[in-house]
Amino acid sequence: MNALRHGYITAPVLGVLWLFVIATTVAVAMSFATGSAFRPSGTGSIFWGVLAGFACIRGKVWQPVAAAAVITVATLFGFGPIVIGVSVSSFSAFVGAAATAGFCALGLWMMLDDVVPGAINRHVFEASVIRFLTGFGYIFFTAIVLIPFYVMVLTSLKNQSELIQNPLDFSIEFSRGAELFRSYVELFSQFNFGTYLLNSFVISVLTVFITLLFAIPGAYAVARLRFRGRAAFSRSILLIYMVPMIVLALPIYIAFSMTGLRNSMIGIVMIYPVTTIPVALYMLQGYFRGLPGEVEEAGLMDGLNRLQVIWKITLPLSLPAMASVSLYVFMIAWNEFLLAFMLLDDPSKFTLTRGIASLNSSEIPRQHLMAGSVIATVPIMAIFLGLERFMTKGLTAGSVKG
Repeated sequence: MNALRHGYITAPVLGVLWLFVIATTVAVAMSFATGSAFRPSGTGSIFWGVLAGFACIRGKVWQPVAAAAVITVATLFGFGPIVIGVSVSSFSAFVGAAATAGFCALGLWMMLDDVVPGAINRHVFEASVIRFLTGFGYIFFTAIVLIPFYVMVLTSLKNQSELIQNPLDFSIEFSRGAELFRSYVELFSQFNFGTYLLNSFVISVLTVFITLLFAIPGAYAVARLRFRGRAAFSRSILLIYMVPMIVLALPIYIAFSMTGLRNSMIGIVMIYPVTTIPVALYMLQGYFRGLPGEVEEAGLMDGLNRLQVIWKITLPLSLPAMASVSLYVFMIAWNEFLLAFMLLDDPSKFTLTRGIASLNSSEIPRQHLMAGSVIATVPIMAIFLGLERFMTKGLTAGSVKG
């Protein structure tokens, strides 16, 4: 490790690693975007990574710029960190080469900001390594999230002939115009997807309401009241999650069949809160414990009873926590599949996940299944991204008492 703490060693090593990461990322992105062949080159990454690393050691701005220009030209002539297929257009080849060189130079310039030629101290070395790992982490986790979503969206915009001709071509033919969204139109006109959306929304909202109705008093009792067995109850709230749902599937199916609740919306609304109340109890009790008890005691001294204290004092102070719990419960209910698949047979009562499962058939084009997955994913993703800061605030607000 001490041997690496030298500018002329740290810089080229990070240069090689970073250039290979960028080359792989750009090659995958360009292959998906154009449908043409791009692949990273290990040999090219080593050679040009060493050069880029040396160019970015505490130099002038023109040094990484010059390195990026040289790498771009070398890539276009077939000697760079990515190998471009012969069928790739000149514009796509230039974009791929320039993106690889530019992101490599920019990233190394930021990573090696404090690295100097010669020996470097431990702080500088660790800072440069941490910057590399941070950049790699951003790229890696972004890729594993975006690539499946990108493939799902692009497949939903294809027609059957395009999928049969080249299943790995994920480029978009914008010349098709409104025809790109044919799969989505057919889902609503032929496969009753509007009903599935409405059913999922109603069931999810009712699940949130029922969950809060039971979780709020239960969590408050565990957090504020003293009774025999309170500690044991508090520790056992999440025990239900130690039992896999697949183990409970058969008893639930038999019980619901005998009571006539199978294949009914009422049955689904009854069983979903069973899976969400424990986690809501666990989240809310931590928040309630973090609220100052003096405020509630003041309300009791002013003549309020316990229920009035909860309604007029505790709940208004707990709005961030209830918002985050509501969002989390809504996401669980919206995405639930096993119980819906097991208990629902009538297409008019299908939830969205159950409806998507019905599209997984050799008789139904694959693009319809992908379009249904997009319809199920985009609304909950938009809700989560729009309310993420409120969810984070609610989840962390009770972590510090007072």
